[in-house]
Amino acid sequence: MSNWLIRSVELHLTAVYGAMKDKLLTHDVLHADETVVQVLHEQGKPATSESYMWVYRTSGDAKHQFILMEYQPNRKAENPKAFLGNWRGYLHTDGYAGYRCLSDGVTLVVCLAHSRRKFHDAIKASPKGGEAKSGAHTGREYCDRLFAIERRLADLPPEERCEQRRKLARPVLDDFRKWLVRESAQRVKGAFLTAVRYTLGVWPQLENYLLDGRLEISNNRCERTMKSFVIDRKNFLFSNTPRGAESSAILFSIIETAKENRLNPAAYLAFLLRELPRGGKDYIDHLLPGGDRIPQSCYAPESKKQSQKYAWDEDR
Repeated sequence: MSNWLIRSVELHLTAVYGAMKDKLLTHDVLHADETVVQVLHEQGKPATSESYMWVYRTSGDAKHQFILMEYQPNRKAENPKAFLGNWRGYLHTDGYAGYRCLSDGVTLVVCLAHSRRKFHDAIKASPKGGEAKSGAHTGREYCDRLFAIERRLADLPPEERCEQRRKLARPVLDDFRKWLVRESAQRVKGAFLTAVRYTLGVWPQLENYLLDGRLEISNNRCERTMKSFVIDRKNFLFSNTPRGAESSAILFSIIETAKENRLNPAAYLAFLLRELPRGGKDYIDHLLPGGDRIPQSCYAPESKKQSQKYAWDEDR
C-alpha cells in the first residue's frame, strides 16, 4: 500500500504540490515551522537519528490557504533558504536562529507565544507558594496584556489594526523591554533567566508584528497546522526511506490545504487522481483551492469552528 501511495504521488500529485508552492510564494506574509521525523534507511545516518519535516503556510489574510510540508534530512538554515528562494516578505517563525540567515528581503516576525511559554514554565519551576510573586509571573502578565490587545483588534481592517497597535501595544512593549533589561541585570537564574534571555535575544524580530496590520502576534497558526502531522507521527512512528518521507510531505500538504479550504480531503484527493491522468496537469491551477473545476461534492459542510483569522490565539 505504501508503494501505491508513493507511486501516485510521483506520477500525479507532485505536480499539484509544485503548483501549490507557486501559489504560496505569491503571498508576502507566510509562516514557517519544523518538527522531527525519523527515517530508518537514510544514507550516511543511523536509523535512530532525527530528520525534519518543515512546514510553510499562508497567513490569515489569504483568501485561499496553502500549506506546504517539506522533508529534509537536517535542520540546517539552508533548507528554508532553498525552499523560499528569491521570495521577499514577512515570515512568522519561532526563535530558531537558522531563519536569520534568510535574505535581506525577508523580515522575520518572531512568535510571542514562545516567550510566554518560557515564562509559564518558569512559574511552574518556582518554589511552591511563590508562583504569583515570581518575576516570571510578571513576564507572563506582559505577554497576556499584549494578547488581550490583539483580541480587541482582531475584527479591524489591517490598516486600522496597525494604527491601534502602535497606540496600545507599543507602550506595553516598551515597558516590557525595560523590565527585561532590568531583570537581566539582576542575579536571576534558572528557568526565569532562560525566559528573560530568550525574549531579549529575539526582541527586534518579536516586535516586528507592529510593522503591518496583516501580521500576527504569534506563530500558533503554523504550530496548529503542524499538530496534525505530530499526532499522526505517534501512529506511523517513522518513514522507511527518504522517498517515503518526501511522499508523505506531499500528501500531508494536499490534505492540510484541503482542510483549511473547507474541502473534504478524501473526496478532493479522489477528484485529483481522476482528473490529473486525463490531462488535468494542463489546467492544474483550476484544480487548486479556489479553482473553478472543483466539483461541489468535494466541499465539506460549513464548520462552526473558530474563524481562521483568530488562529494565532489558540493554545497560547
